[in-house]
Parts: sequence; structure tokens; C-alpha cells
Amino acid sequence: MNKKEIAEIKKQLTPDRCAISRICGCYVDGEKNIITSFRDTFLALSEEEIFKYFEIFRKTLSGTVGKNLLNMEFPLETEKENGTQYHLLALRESELKDDALLNRFYQEITQSFYYPGNYLILLIHGAYDVPGKASDELEQFDASDEVYTYMMVCICPVSLAKPALSYDAREKCFHNRIRDWVVEMPLFGFLFPAFNDRSSDIHSLLYYTKDGNDLHEDVSDRILGCRLPLAASDQKDVFTDLIEDSLGETCDFETVQSIHMQLYDIKEELKDSPDPVSLSRSEVKNLLEMAGAGAEQVARFDERFDEVAGENEQFLLSNIASTRKFEVKTPDVVIHVSPDRSDLIEERMIDGRRCLVIPVTDEVQVNGIRVRHE
Repeated sequence: MNKKEIAEIKKQLTPDRCAISRICGCYVDGEKNIITSFRDTFLALSEEEIFKYFEIFRKTLSGTVGKNLLNMEFPLETEKENGTQYHLLALRESELKDDALLNRFYQEITQSFYYPGNYLILLIHGAYDVPGKASDELEQFDASDEVYTYMMVCICPVSLAKPALSYDAREKCFHNRIRDWVVEMPLFGFLFPAFNDRSSDIHSLLYYTKDGNDLHEDVSDRILGCRLPLAASDQKDVFTDLIEDSLGETCDFETVQSIHMQLYDIKEELKDSPDPVSLSRSEVKNLLEMAGAGAEQVARFDERFDEVAGENEQFLLSNIASTRKFEVKTPDVVIHVSPDRSDLIEERMIDGRRCLVIPVTDEVQVNGIRVRHE
């Protein structure tokens, strides 16, 4: 799913467009015991509760695609009977009315998810009558070709509210506030099936994680059975190691600067695309070749890629490149320039020392004070 498709589903999680039919869930304590469970018609809830739930559901479709929101495909074996996709599909098709399926799902999460405190497992079922779109992108609500039926799962921590004094308007005085158990925003969740090309794709799902560096691998393996991509920080580390190891002694300032400029150009060329910009193995190799890497360095790259990333790994541009700035860092000095002006920094030999040279203009400030040049 790209940004536009995510935004389209997110718009349905509002009071005026709500198509959620059912909500259910269970409350789990820190010892993995299910304290209680519930199942309700969503629109039968109070208006205040509905608004609070919408906030949780919308959060599960928020963040950066490729970091907090991950598109994941089901391996073929998961779609066979008793596979993870098979069970998720059965749960969706039951419209969350089958207690046996729900209880099985709750048990699978509690057995695979480690969390030191209490948490809430939330599920919703909804149906979106997908409007057609004219050539000018305007929605045609009388030209719907499909009803997108989906379920969303959210795992939310439940914690005690902070101790505080509260004002009692009736008695006109302050009292110690009762510490209630409060549902927080989700740690992770998913939307199944994915809404790809504005249509239901039962072979994929959209996975959400609050922390892009913590993908809750144990849960996703057992509940979803999908291959997780590298976490955002891991992608950055692997990419950096690949460049350094592949180039070896030829990993000089000009070569790295050239790679940065290529990444910036890719970002600018595709900045209007709703899809996240990703780089395949061959595209990363092309970066090296364009930066002047020789046959030996390219061969080393192929060898290292298999070891640290895997044949089909994709690198999200937003995860591997600081396209908002160009940074040069030494133990004592950090230099930041605009990403499109990395050419302002040069490496030169001056009096036998390797130096970074930055041209000075009339507009120079030191700690906010404008300085003059003789």
C-alpha cells in the first residue's frame, strides 16, 4: 500500500464515513492471563467511546511507509489449510462472530507476545464500498466495483494513570485522583487484507509498529508468518557496512559524496510518487559503479550483499540516506550543508595536511553574530 491508499482507508475511520460493523477484544495482564473479553456492534457504543477508538485505529495507519508501516506478503505455504494466512482469512470472513476463532487468535498472541505489563488486543471488522475514480481523480460513488472487507488488529498497552490531584466541581475542592487503568496508543498492529491498487489483496497485509526499530518479530512470525524486512536502523547499518566493505581503501570523500548526490537525485526525481522509494540489489550496485567503483569492489559488493542482506532485500531510501542534509563528521567538528549543495565541501591537501575546504561568502554568522571579512 502506498501513501494515497493508506490515506483512503484512514478516511473511513471517522464518524461521518464509518463502515465498521463489529469490535471485539480481550484484556491481558502481565502474567499472560486473559482477564476479560468483549464483542460489540461498533455503532452501539457511546459517542465518546467511538471517538477514542477511532484515535487508536487511525494511529495504526500512521507513520512513515517503510519504517512504521510495512507492506508484507504471505509466503505460499501460509495460504494452505492451517497456515497463518488461512486462519486470518477465516477470521475476517467470520466477521468476528466466531468465538472459537477469536479465542484461538487471542491465545496465539498471548503465547508469542512478551510484554511486562497489561495490554489490550483489539479487533475490528469493516466494509468499504470503494468508489470508482474518474480520469481527473474525482471519486464516483455511484460507480463502485468492489466492497473492500477488512479487519484491523491493534495491540495497546494498558497502564495506570499518573497520580495527581483533581478538582471536584460538586464539592469545589481538590482530591487525590483515583488512578484508573488507561489504554495507550498501539505498540503494533496490522490491516488485513492489504488495500493494493485500491482493491483487496488477500496475499498481503499492512503492518504497523510504533517503533520502526522494534518489529516484534516473535509475534509476526507466529501470527502472520510473513517475512519481515530489516528494521529501519538495521537497513542503515547494513547499507553503511556494504559501502565501506565493498569500497575498502577506495572509500574516499569524493566517492561517498558522489553516492550521496545520486541518492538525493533519486529522491528529487521521485518526490511526487505516492510509493516509498526503495533500492534493490542491482540499484545499489549501480550507485557504486556510477561513483567509480572498479570490478574488484563490485565483486566484493555481490559477495557481502548475500552475507548481510539476502538476495531479495530492498533498502528504503528514507532509511539509508540523510536526504535532508549532507553531514561531515570528525571527532571534534560536525559540518551540515543543504543536501543539494554537498559540492560546497571539498577535500584538499594544504601544507601537507588533508583538509576540508568550504568557500566563504559575505553572509557568515558565528553563534548568531555576523562577521566581516577583510
